[in-house]
Amino acid sequence: MSTIKESAQTMIKRIIAENMPEESVINALKNHDFDGKKIYLIAIGKAAWTMAKAATDYLGDRIEKGVVITKYDHSMGDIPHLDIFEAGHPTPDENTVIATEKALELVSQLTINDEVLFLVSGGGSALFEAPQDGIALEELAKLNNDMLASGADIVEINMIRKRLSKVKAGRFAGQCLPAKVFAVVLSDVLGDRLDTIASGPAAPDQSTGDDAMAVVAKYGLILTEKQKEYLTQETPKELDNVKAVVTGSVRSLCDSASKAAQALGFKPYVLMTTLNCEASEAGRFLSSIAACTMAGMSHFTRPCAIIAGGETVVNLKGDGLGGRNQELALSAATGIAGLEDITIFSLGSDGTDGPTDAAGGIVDGQTVSKLKETGHDIVQILANNDAYHGLRAVDGLIMTGPTGTNVNDVSIILCK
Repeated sequence: MSTIKESAQTMIKRIIAENMPEESVINALKNHDFDGKKIYLIAIGKAAWTMAKAATDYLGDRIEKGVVITKYDHSMGDIPHLDIFEAGHPTPDENTVIATEKALELVSQLTINDEVLFLVSGGGSALFEAPQDGIALEELAKLNNDMLASGADIVEINMIRKRLSKVKAGRFAGQCLPAKVFAVVLSDVLGDRLDTIASGPAAPDQSTGDDAMAVVAKYGLILTEKQKEYLTQETPKELDNVKAVVTGSVRSLCDSASKAAQALGFKPYVLMTTLNCEASEAGRFLSSIAACTMAGMSHFTRPCAIIAGGETVVNLKGDGLGGRNQELALSAATGIAGLEDITIFSLGSDGTDGPTDAAGGIVDGQTVSKLKETGHDIVQILANNDAYHGLRAVDGLIMTGPTGTNVNDVSIILCK
């Protein structure tokens, strides 16, 4: 019989395998008629290479040419007809701008007889960027880092990003005119809001300038006068050349987790698909549920898997290394300290959590004592936002490498 930690590792592999985007991309293409038009492919995001490869395998030489922009180390080789670029994430860099310019050059000469196949996945906000006139890349990167450290959620962050960009908030679709755009979208955003996923390059913007300024005030963000000027300018509210389909989301991630748990003998319970709070708070919340379940004081029947999908945030106060899933997992360790037959893990489906090479973290009832044995104080580790080094000291990092998909995060309690 496998250990509970081995069961967790089995679940992780199956969850990722079932949420690769190839099948969903091909299904979207089967249901779309390009009506004999020439096809030009633009793919952006952490899953851009995988999505582009699937589309090229299906469409073959019908694709005239294209541009793929993904995160460093996320490309897996050449693809016929396509120029592939790797760039910075979560902060845009010079390669981001260079790659985006190549995409804009490609679509700038299109006609009514052409169509853009636009493949979108999470991470596109940083990887697809052309700053507004008068906005330097360096100041955009600084503001991006300030927002990520503030604890703002992705919807709030993207309200700001899209107004400082020539390609976000539907503006990319505008630059494709008179060509049509068929957008196939892999969602990493709660609620699958098309105007928020990758900051909506081909989606009408639901937010207003007033909404953006409210985010600035809420988090005390410091903006230049030029940035404030762009924030008050309205974004496109209608687009008539775009058809979009969402092909994957956190709901499918949780469904896969349920199936994997059941196959291993755990009764699955999907607690929510909208987890959206501080990572440390989520960890404490899940550990409380776990402790109550082990004590027979909950409605969950053991052995069970309690599943929460979504995306937490980290309000950076220290200078350590980590990511939201690692911080969630380590924060949960204290609440289950000393308990047997219990494991909690949190996983980013893209295989990278924050600016680290880990996909997330996994803890059990012995994690806290193991940390003490190695001379680490869990309170200090969390205060310094240094979950990566804390988990590494107790073999608690989940290492998958880049997965080729990106449909948000899942956190799971396993109780025997």
